Amino acid sequence: MSDQQPRTDNDLQVLPGCPVHPRAGAGACPVSAQAQAFDPFSAEYLANPAEALKWSRDQEPVFYNPELGYWVVSRYEDVKAVFRDNVTFSPSIALERVVPPSEEAMETLKRYKYQLNRTLVNEDEPAHMERRRVLMEHFLPGNLAAKEEMIRELTREKVDAFVDSGRVDLVEAMFWEIPLTVALHFLGVPKEDMGALKEFSVAHTVNTWGKPSPEQQVKVADAVGRFWQYAGQVLDKMRKQPDGTGWMHHAIRMNAEMPDVVTGSYLHSMMMAIIVAGHETTTLASTNALKLLLSNRVVWERICKDPELIPNAVEECLRLEGSVVAWRRRATCDTEIAGVAIPAEAKLLIVSASANHDYRHFENGDLLDIYRDNAAEHLTFGYGSHQCMGKNFARLEMRIFIEELSRRLPHMRLAEDQDFTYLPNLAFRGPEKLIVEWDPADNPERADPSILKRSVSFPVGAPSGKEIARSVRVAEISEAASGVKTIRLEDPDGLPLPAWTPGAHVDLLVGDFSRKYSLCGHPSDPDYTIAVLREQEGRGGSRFIHEQLSAGAVIRLRGPKNYFRLEHDAPRHVLIAGGIGITPIIAMADHLKALNCEYVVHYCGRSRAAMAFAERLQQDHGDRAVLHVSEEGSRADLAAIVAGCSTDGARIHACGPARLLEALDGHCVDLPEGMLRTEVFSTDRSGALQSGDTAFDVELEDSDLNLTVAAGQTLLDVVRAAGIDVPSDCEEGLCGSCEVRVLDGEVDHRDRVLTSAERAEGGRMMACCSRAVGSRLRLAL
Repeated sequence: MSDQQPRTDNDLQVLPGCPVHPRAGAGACPVSAQAQAFDPFSAEYLANPAEALKWSRDQEPVFYNPELGYWVVSRYEDVKAVFRDNVTFSPSIALERVVPPSEEAMETLKRYKYQLNRTLVNEDEPAHMERRRVLMEHFLPGNLAAKEEMIRELTREKVDAFVDSGRVDLVEAMFWEIPLTVALHFLGVPKEDMGALKEFSVAHTVNTWGKPSPEQQVKVADAVGRFWQYAGQVLDKMRKQPDGTGWMHHAIRMNAEMPDVVTGSYLHSMMMAIIVAGHETTTLASTNALKLLLSNRVVWERICKDPELIPNAVEECLRLEGSVVAWRRRATCDTEIAGVAIPAEAKLLIVSASANHDYRHFENGDLLDIYRDNAAEHLTFGYGSHQCMGKNFARLEMRIFIEELSRRLPHMRLAEDQDFTYLPNLAFRGPEKLIVEWDPADNPERADPSILKRSVSFPVGAPSGKEIARSVRVAEISEAASGVKTIRLEDPDGLPLPAWTPGAHVDLLVGDFSRKYSLCGHPSDPDYTIAVLREQEGRGGSRFIHEQLSAGAVIRLRGPKNYFRLEHDAPRHVLIAGGIGITPIIAMADHLKALNCEYVVHYCGRSRAAMAFAERLQQDHGDRAVLHVSEEGSRADLAAIVAGCSTDGARIHACGPARLLEALDGHCVDLPEGMLRTEVFSTDRSGALQSGDTAFDVELEDSDLNLTVAAGQTLLDVVRAAGIDVPSDCEEGLCGSCEVRVLDGEVDHRDRVLTSAERAEGGRMMACCSRAVGSRLRLAL
């Protein structure tokens, strides 16, 4: 993990005649050497765009590349912000050719009367959402489940054809044809001319997002022109079938009913565009996923043993090696991204493949972790009103591919005698071939033919974080203090558990209980250490752990995840712990000491005997550790502690019981926003649905939808049913993972995450529990 490093003056090159600010004076348009050298068509970038842009995420998250003529955006929050605001950042250039066509190529296109118009991908508001609302019904999760049987039958036919061969190119054998067949079936287009469609698809990709040479341009233009003609001919046939089924037939009927919204020229453009979009991305995503999984043998074997892991494995593969690398946007006015001034009419390359590796959002962002609870927050499908309508189609197909292959060919491996090549383009990425091998004599179906009839059906849509858990073994249990046990957990196969950062926690699943515990060992340890306080008045989870858990037991956990991340950008750090709240705080103290930062730890408890890690805290941190022990007459003067912070800009991190944090929050109301970070792991269930709840309406600005949340529903449930992915974890208002931005309306806050100042500001809410005070909210979703 790398912290952001400032650029030095030596890194910068002042361009004569600034390409983005032509009237800028000398020195007004600095471009670093790395920004100048950026090449999205280089072999290094095509092979691994996230790694190629690691320097950008760490040092220069928004930069200008003169050769390309684009501003490049590489961090998660910035890419998501651009996706969210499709007014300031217009999608109108999403299908603009990277290389202007030659005169000969233009003449070739004219011969075919090529006139690709706006599509859902590159259309501005309000036209975009008017059309999207009319045409999106077929893509809703409730309407896609019926496609599962067809996809599985197609997959089994293809696997049957090569299962005894011992070697196959998965792209040629199934990953290209099945998504195309499914896309054509969904559209209602006859399955014909498959070979021609493959040529057309590649040509369309190279023409739009590639960098063809002058010689290649004419050949590509000819294939694109023939594709345009083909799409028009198929559309004409479909117009003569008024009762036809499929999405395009629906669009044709909408054209008759609402010609001003779904125009005739729009249908032709969409026919061509969606044939490509409907299968190309799924083909590449499936290829990337199998390559990634087979390159990590332990992960592959775990999926083979437990197919319930597949849905989240698909999300993690989409995050780590997604088929969509980047999209393009145009700034409609002077604006800023991450404090960088962006001029009107600037072109942006927003690299989701880089954003998906950003450690600021994804703990250990470069690591393949099929147990990652927030994997579905990747930006491979985009975000907001332009999020991919076919995302759940892709998920369904990829899950079935992996489930069938892992069941029938668990011994499959990547062939060593292959080089992976990628079609040079800005948008899509995946190997052109994926050759795998196996010994047919070891095919499990030869010994057990019943394998052929087995299958696992997965719900349509993104997997819930609550369904994702890894197995761990209890390596050791010891006493940390009176009523507190320390538990060391290890991977059952002896592998190192994923690294974590101070403030991270895991959800321990024991018996019928799920409880959150901060990690309090050292982040570099291969195992995890937690401390569990026995709570007599709790709901039974801690009693179960104290009374029934023993060394050697195999249990499950979710995480690690970090909603209480240690912020480093402060001249001094004040850490405050109450009781068992010492667990994340001691990890933060250890980290700050290692970084040689200025810090102090205030640890509050009733008795020294009940204060876990008190002795280690004093031994390791000396006079920086201040103990406040009630039975010894020592109490923390929170007002005085906070007063000291207001004079030197210290940042406060605090964890403990609710009453401590509420008191601390009251003392911090005059501090700058963000200077206090707190975490609490207990709940009074205030977020639960209540008898006096009433229905309210929500306007989702990013998606341009209006929904109603009934009295017995949560906002989270309603937006998910509408096909909008919102992450969640505890669903009790404790973790903050389901936070959404509030643009208008008063919120009935029922969470334990936001401070009183944040609630008063009214700019965010937790979708799992909070509701509207009145009848309506407007949200940035």
